[in-house]
Amino acid sequence: MVLPFEKPRRADMEAMIRLAIPVVVVQVGMMLFGVVDTMVVGRLSSQALASVALGHVAVITISSFGVGVLLGIDPLLNQALGARDRNAFRRSVQRGFILAAALMIPSTLFLLPIGAVFTLLGQPAETVPLAAAYSHISIPGLLPFYGWVVLRLAMQSMGRLRPIVATVVAVNIFNLVADWALVFGIGPIPQLGPIGSAWASTIARTMLFVILLTVDRRDLWPLLRFDRASMQWLPLLRTARLGIPIGLNLQLEIVAFSVIALLMGGLGTISMAAHQVAINLASLTFMVPLGVSQATAVRVGNAIGAGDAIGARRAASSGLLLGAGFMILTAALFIGLPRWLARAYTSVEDVVILAAVLIPIAGFFQVFDGLQVVSAGVLRGAGDTRAPLVINILGFWLIGLPISLVLGFRLDYGPPGLWWGLVAGLGAVALFLLARVAFKLRGEIARVNID
Repeated sequence: MVLPFEKPRRADMEAMIRLAIPVVVVQVGMMLFGVVDTMVVGRLSSQALASVALGHVAVITISSFGVGVLLGIDPLLNQALGARDRNAFRRSVQRGFILAAALMIPSTLFLLPIGAVFTLLGQPAETVPLAAAYSHISIPGLLPFYGWVVLRLAMQSMGRLRPIVATVVAVNIFNLVADWALVFGIGPIPQLGPIGSAWASTIARTMLFVILLTVDRRDLWPLLRFDRASMQWLPLLRTARLGIPIGLNLQLEIVAFSVIALLMGGLGTISMAAHQVAINLASLTFMVPLGVSQATAVRVGNAIGAGDAIGARRAASSGLLLGAGFMILTAALFIGLPRWLARAYTSVEDVVILAAVLIPIAGFFQVFDGLQVVSAGVLRGAGDTRAPLVINILGFWLIGLPISLVLGFRLDYGPPGLWWGLVAGLGAVALFLLARVAFKLRGEIARVNID
């Protein structure tokens, strides 16, 4: 009998850590854009913080589908390199750019009427205009951001991580300075308030693409010499079919969290602001297992491309151990220092008090969150993108969200009740995904072929 997991060797763990650390730095760097927006605007007022939180939720929710579809090229890239098939690698990058351009159409169409959607969903009237403006200003930054995702996946597969890290660090420094300057005004720069943070993030996303394409032109520019094979419709559709379940999976997960945010907004500005503080902290720590997930997908995909089933199982075990181990540490931090963490975001005392209640609850779902995202990375590396979508629907929408509604409103536990439903949903998703990984890794895994 073939076991679904292999005990990782020291060399396996070291290889995973070497790849995961720079990927984690990149993930944390990307998350810092939203964190900086929140922390800078949080110095204005709870209303400004709630407006930016709402706008940010809309942009992330819509763009997550595009990012997920582009992640469909991830197993193709990793398996192609494992098989040393450079032509397949180049075609996958080019198809990623074609999909990135196409994804701007639905992204724009969904964000343009977002103000009316906020109103329809019963969000506080004082937050809707600024939240809608934040969303609209973010639209021009989506196309370069999608392009950056394609470049990053290609370079990540090639092990060219230093340029990505350097670019993200430089752009984060720019975003911090630009955020402060545009929100509060400096010298000739006018004070734009919460809208300034939207402009800073849009410019920063554009810089990510331009700088990375310029800095690593030796490796990237040859990949951009399009050939006719890359533009054939059938392989493009197959690539999209591989990525669409990932996009729906990401979007449904984010929508589940967004629904909780919208329900918080219905409970008042303080509840929404406290939720944003706590979810920002949870999202920031989540970037580490998310980075481990990306590294795991690369190593599992490389092993499958090379026909090394044992190596794929060892890579999966290494990623799961790292992801869960880190989240156990952050869970202890969230449970032990909630008020101190809340004060790092805002000085509004009512927001601090409620956030300090929510942050320890986030600590409880940290381990589940780490396990589920790394498991999804294992499955993506194997080219299994549909099962996680089904599991997401079952865990978040049929288990987690109903529990949130019952605890939050019927049993009148308010914001903490909504968050305990998240714990239940994440726990279910983690267990189901682990079972799917065990099933998938029991035998030989074939390379994905779309040509």
